[in-house]
Amino acid sequence: MTFEVLPVLSAMEALYQKPITIERFKTYLRMLQGGVKGGLKFPIGGFNPMAKPHLLQKIKELQLLGAEDVIATTLSNLTPINTSSKHPIQVALNIADDEKGGWTNRYTTDFDSKFNINALVTRNFCTPYFWSSEIYTKRLIEERTLEYVYRTLYWRLNGKPRSLEEHVQQERYVYKHTNSIRSLKEKNDDTFIKHFYHTHKKEESYHLLFNFFYGDDISSSLGYPTHGIKNTNGFEYIKTLV
Repeated sequence: MTFEVLPVLSAMEALYQKPITIERFKTYLRMLQGGVKGGLKFPIGGFNPMAKPHLLQKIKELQLLGAEDVIATTLSNLTPINTSSKHPIQVALNIADDEKGGWTNRYTTDFDSKFNINALVTRNFCTPYFWSSEIYTKRLIEERTLEYVYRTLYWRLNGKPRSLEEHVQQERYVYKHTNSIRSLKEKNDDTFIKHFYHTHKKEESYHLLFNFFYGDDISSSLGYPTHGIKNTNGFEYIKTLV
């Protein structure tokens, strides 16, 4: 299996230069769906079609960094992986608006971008997510690209993760193959979350999975059930396992 960059920034720049009207929204849907209701022709689902001018500025920042060239170079350095797929995976960066996008929650969107990617994988797409609140660097672009590439590879090799254990295995696989482990924070006491994981690792409840990865404060803010995960969230715990 090989990966190749799918440029999206110029198309999104042109879209965001249009007035914020229903016509812009319809244009976005045509781009996304390819004229087929419910289709997925152009993987731009992470973009807010009605975004304010700050999103256009973030696109310009990525263009100045040569983001899509950075992605192409990153992909060219990957060792090809033997899978049953003969088609290249097209990698298209997405910018999620966690600043002024009324329908974009940072955490639910992050979860979906990592764990609910079946529609993308089956269509040979991979979409590294960036956030409008982030400061972009070439290093960030490289690392984020690799993280999402290895998530896609995990799905190709193992299928959709369902249980908590399988979700943990996916992220462990990602950290094992990227430099993401460098972002590990000062270690907190992980006794509770370790026990929680081993007790619930066969469960598949969305709310339990979400709480494990993002903790009580985020779950509570969304009205989700909490389970006592306060000091170390699931992502940080998994990094200690690598």
